[in-house]
Amino acid sequence: MTRDDLFQLFTRLASGAVSPEQALYSFQTQPVEELAQGVTLDTHRLARTGQGEVVYGPGKTIPQLKNCVQGLADAGQPVLVTRLSAAKGEALVEIFPDAVFHEHSGLLTLGFSLELDGPYPHSGECIVVTAGASDMGVALEAYGTACFFGLNCGLVSDVGVAGVHRLTPHIENLSKAKVLIVVAGMDGALPSVLAGLVPTPILGVPSTSGKDNMLGGVSSLMAMLNSCSPGVAAMNIDNGFGAAAFASKLCAK
Repeated sequence: MTRDDLFQLFTRLASGAVSPEQALYSFQTQPVEELAQGVTLDTHRLARTGQGEVVYGPGKTIPQLKNCVQGLADAGQPVLVTRLSAAKGEALVEIFPDAVFHEHSGLLTLGFSLELDGPYPHSGECIVVTAGASDMGVALEAYGTACFFGLNCGLVSDVGVAGVHRLTPHIENLSKAKVLIVVAGMDGALPSVLAGLVPTPILGVPSTSGKDNMLGGVSSLMAMLNSCSPGVAAMNIDNGFGAAAFASKLCAK
């Protein structure tokens, strides 16, 4: 049930076209849809929170993923699937020919057009920034999710502290954004640097990229949690999706 569906239901209730009992039954039967393979979709989430259910790919079988995608499509909602392997993404495209799988980000969309091949805008209300080109997988998950949730999003890549002067051409746009999602591995220093340069709130996303990131992103996470620059909040490791979801709610206020 979307916001438009709710509005139409309340309008019919106000006009007397449906009784309070009928409206209540209609509302109560919408929140979840139990499907086969142990799938229970929260089709009411879009109306309740402003963000529709997104399908998490890992751990689900192809039949489960098929039921999730079909269930959301049948509910009239655009579909986003995250963290898909190449094998699962290709299998879903065979089942749903109109779906598009973006392998680098692990995202699959249906009923929503998403351009992840670049070139990327360098401005927007939300801008994703990466320390290195090796962070692009996580960055594209964040960028694609932000676009899916309706944000005007930009992306600036490979501007980490090893060559911090690369930030200079982007400072004006970064200062004008409502929120920055900053993805960095290894020493995880870029969010702190940016917080000392721009007034924009920063969501730091530690990444597992980098051959020398021996602790699997934990050292990057700890660096962001211990940032001495105010205005930095740290997400979980590689959690580009979570950063974009939070940015969407932040920008909606």
